[in-house]
Amino acid sequence: MPKQRSVCVFCGSRDGNSPVYAQLARQFGHEVAARNLRLVYGGGGIGLMGIAARAAREGNAEVLGIIPGFLSTEEVAFDDCQLEIVDTLHERKARMAMESAGFVVLPGGIGTMEEVVEVLSWANLGLFPMKTVFLDTNGYWDPFFALLQHSIEEGFTSASISTLTCRAKTSAEALDLLGL
Repeated sequence: MPKQRSVCVFCGSRDGNSPVYAQLARQFGHEVAARNLRLVYGGGGIGLMGIAARAAREGNAEVLGIIPGFLSTEEVAFDDCQLEIVDTLHERKARMAMESAGFVVLPGGIGTMEEVVEVLSWANLGLFPMKTVFLDTNGYWDPFFALLQHSIEEGFTSASISTLTCRAKTSAEALDLLGL
């Protein structure tokens, strides 16, 4: 599938404490399928990423999971998608970027934050200048955006990064912001 019809999602490998996060992941997967997009994601069958991938597959969307070999055990990898095994987490992110027209970020932990910070760094350097949309619920990403703004105000991050980072309240709005 052409890159412009694919969206990458970063999200937790856990469900989180509130059922609203699982609902958000499910709605996102359904919206990806409704728009006939391909979902590119981390390849796991657990947590929010597994929920989003299953929802996309329920709607007959193509799903590409990219997972490092050390995480691809039967209990972690999702088996109802095209699965690409890579060597490292860095290689995984690079492949996800090459396969996608943009990024949508759902709630997640350190791994999700690490993924999004790396792609924002690439965008800031002009390597992969794609939009990143934070699909926000319950103000989950408020502290992240406060820190990002602080780093801009203190002169450590270019203000131009703001043109490539957006926030959305719904899956439809997130995909609209990416032009998908």
